[in-house]
Amino acid sequence: MKTIEHWIDGTATPAGSTRTARVYDPATGRQQAEVLLAEPSDVDTAVAAASKAFQSWGDSSLSQRAKVMFAFRELLVRHEDELARIISSEHGKVIDDARGEIVRGREVVEYACGIADALKGSFSDQVSRDVDVHDFRQPLGVVAGITPFNFPIMVPLWMHPIALATGNTFVLKPSERDPSASRLVAELYAEAGLPDGVFNVVNGDKAAVDALLEHPDVAAVSFVGSTPIAKYVHERATATGKRVQALGGAKNHAVVLPDADLEYAANHLTAAAFGSAGQRCMAISIGVAVGDAGDELVEILKRKANEVKVGPGDDATSDMGPVVTPAARARVIDAVAGGIAQGATAVVDGRGHTVAGHEDGFFVGPSLLDNVTVEMDAYREEIFGPVLGIVRVGTVDEAIALINANPYGNGTAIFTGSGEAARKFQREVKVGMIGVNVPIPVPMSYYSFGGWKDSLIGDSPIHGPEGVRFYTRAKVVTTRWPHTEAAFTFPTAG
Repeated sequence: MKTIEHWIDGTATPAGSTRTARVYDPATGRQQAEVLLAEPSDVDTAVAAASKAFQSWGDSSLSQRAKVMFAFRELLVRHEDELARIISSEHGKVIDDARGEIVRGREVVEYACGIADALKGSFSDQVSRDVDVHDFRQPLGVVAGITPFNFPIMVPLWMHPIALATGNTFVLKPSERDPSASRLVAELYAEAGLPDGVFNVVNGDKAAVDALLEHPDVAAVSFVGSTPIAKYVHERATATGKRVQALGGAKNHAVVLPDADLEYAANHLTAAAFGSAGQRCMAISIGVAVGDAGDELVEILKRKANEVKVGPGDDATSDMGPVVTPAARARVIDAVAGGIAQGATAVVDGRGHTVAGHEDGFFVGPSLLDNVTVEMDAYREEIFGPVLGIVRVGTVDEAIALINANPYGNGTAIFTGSGEAARKFQREVKVGMIGVNVPIPVPMSYYSFGGWKDSLIGDSPIHGPEGVRFYTRAKVVTTRWPHTEAAFTFPTAG
């Protein structure tokens, strides 16, 4: 049985304990590896290595950091197929979807390649007689990332390239469900010329998380996961004086107006709801059919859901793979059953889906529930599986009110041919990321990713300009080279 170790100070490192977790192949249901789970002493070792490395890396030139990022970017391209296979084998998503997350993560590395421009300060000449003011930003020190299973490459890449390029050192705690991609990333960083100790990977569970949150030498923590854990991370880390990025859960709505191209809208809703088996924080889990759009939209969605090819991720003909664990499969099945029991109409029921030759895999088919209401658990809870619920409303104003009343505010979309309706929607809806005829509006790397309400705890989005600000702090310097005696009055502009 393969054992996945930590990566500390530039080398594979065993744990200080014998605790392990199983790593499955979701398509077969069989264990394929075990991952060592860190104790607080392992976290201490990783943070100590990162602290030592920061002494030199924090003073490294912008050119050196950019050179490493350029080399790392090329290695991600070269190893894209290998990384995609690793992701698919441990997560279950199809290979093309895994490649897609690598590309979206690599965009942040490309942004980090231009870190010299992002870190330029400002200068004000002659603010007072013979006095100038300038500012610049410096790294925090050792920072940590705690990342989810659903994007084992992309979400960490939204964190550590910006952190490293701004001069910090990094300790990553990836999900123990699919940890192998992070190990390969560490090896690629080393090949790119990143000094030992600058990037470290510590596998683990709550013990490792708590050790990072409480460690006095960790200056900041970035987290992506469920809202309850995001609140926990934010509370624990801020209590010890750390900066925190804490991105939580979602219940993303897509509004479809009667004037939309319903075939186009249904095609994109199907992909956004069932792609990656619905295991995306930006997945569309609620379709909001406005007015007369409802019946026709549901009929098209039914046809398209039944056309989704469910199979192992390494099968090029598969559109959707399994969910990640048996518990995830059980949760999806219970959610569909609960929705039906509470009055929803099961237009497509994926609970009994099996894949020939993979009967023990963690498969569940796409499910389409019509006539969902806001009182139902299928509406209120984040299912995190291939379930699309349809809520029917009369007007776009009702759709906006529905979304604004929801506690989550991660992403939303509107499908319409009306510029007036789209403009009204994007101005009035209380959601952080909005798509107009785009179902999954994940911003490019030079913008920042972050929702509103319970989808973002605190006020720090991730990557892009906000990421640079998060991983650095500003200094403002006021300078005079005097030729006269000092005045005892308070300095003023004049």
